[in-house]
Amino acid sequence: MLKRGLIVSCQAGVGEPLHGLNIMRYMAKAAVAGGACGIRALYYDVDPIKSEVDVPVIGLVKQDYDDSEIYITPTKTEIDLVLATKADCVAIDATLRIRPNGETLEELVAYARKKAPSVELMADIATVEEAINAERLGFDYISTTLRGYTAESKNAVLPDVNFVAEVLKAVKNTKVVAEGGIYEVGQLEQIGALNPYAVVIGSAITRPALVTERFNKVLKLK
Repeated sequence: MLKRGLIVSCQAGVGEPLHGLNIMRYMAKAAVAGGACGIRALYYDVDPIKSEVDVPVIGLVKQDYDDSEIYITPTKTEIDLVLATKADCVAIDATLRIRPNGETLEELVAYARKKAPSVELMADIATVEEAINAERLGFDYISTTLRGYTAESKNAVLPDVNFVAEVLKAVKNTKVVAEGGIYEVGQLEQIGALNPYAVVIGSAITRPALVTERFNKVLKLK
């Protein structure tokens, strides 16, 4: 469903200045006006965004559990929340870590496929091993979203261009999406030269507080 190009992540979680203001629908509208081929969003923003734009939307849930480090659409409960929206694709943490409630990634994939065969699945991974496993399970897309955010990848410097190259080499038949730490045009050029299926950028476009903070840190007035 997703076309090749730039996907913009439009998310404002709890505690962020734009959370709860129904602004992400307009962020998405602006992103599509600028040429975005898709949007990545939290589940409660999916339907408002779909009312504003005519591009595929990747839905996800961020939910913490006491018995697991996984928080991106971690269980069947969160799968149901996304499938209750008009999302075209569901993003799922596809790392090899222990999942909440004793559920397995294989079970989640089978559950989502059975309940909504027409909805695509995106695997958020952090290692090459996880990418290979996600392809084995039949995900439609594999995204490098979690690189640098797991114990196994915590020392990675983002954007991890070499990692994207490794995933592209290891994955044979699944569309690879590059995501993580892309803030500058030069970084995007490096990623683009590897020819992934698509690229996701979020914070550099849709988190104005973070963008302001980054600029402010380098401003040295005398």
